[in-house]
Amino acid sequence: MTDRETRLSTSDAAYVAFVEEAWRRHLRLAMLLAGDRWRAEELLQDSLVRIYERWRRLARSDDLHAYLRRALVNNQTSFWRRRRRESLVAEVPDRAGPDGTPDHDALVLRRALLALPPRQRAVVVLRHYEDLPEREVARVLGCSLGTVKSQHARALSKLRHLLQQPSYPGIR
Repeated sequence: MTDRETRLSTSDAAYVAFVEEAWRRHLRLAMLLAGDRWRAEELLQDSLVRIYERWRRLARSDDLHAYLRRALVNNQTSFWRRRRRESLVAEVPDRAGPDGTPDHDALVLRRALLALPPRQRAVVVLRHYEDLPEREVARVLGCSLGTVKSQHARALSKLRHLLQQPSYPGIR
C-alpha cells in the first residue's frame, strides 16, 4: 500500500468514526429543524456527505460538530427556500411518556415549533435543544447577535401565544 493509500484509508476511518459519533448527537437537531424523522435523516445524511467531500481540510478543524450544526441549518434553510412550504408533521414523538403512550407534551411542542418561521425555529432549536450561547447561534446562522436576540424573542412570544390557546391542536 502506498503512502497516499494509507493516508486515505486513515482519513476514511476517521470520517467513519466521526459519523458514528455525530449521527445520534445531531439526529435530534435535524428532526427539530426538518419536522419529521425521514426528512431529518435525509438532511443529516446530505450534510455528512458534504462534510466528506471536504473531509481532508475539515478533519483538522477544532470543532467538526459546530461545522455539522451549521451545515444542517444551511441545508434545511436551502430546502425551505426551494420548497417555500413546511415539511410534513410527524405524529409520532421520538419518546414515549412514562406509561408507554406517546408523550403528549412533546407532540404539542413539536407542532408549535413547526408553526414558527424557519429562522425563528432554527434559533429556538439551537438555543434550547443544542444549548448554544447566542453568539454561537449567530455564528451558525451567519447573522448578527441582535438578529438572534430579536428572532428568539419573537419565537418565544409566538410559542407562548400558541400554547396558551385552548383551541390549539393537541391542547387538552
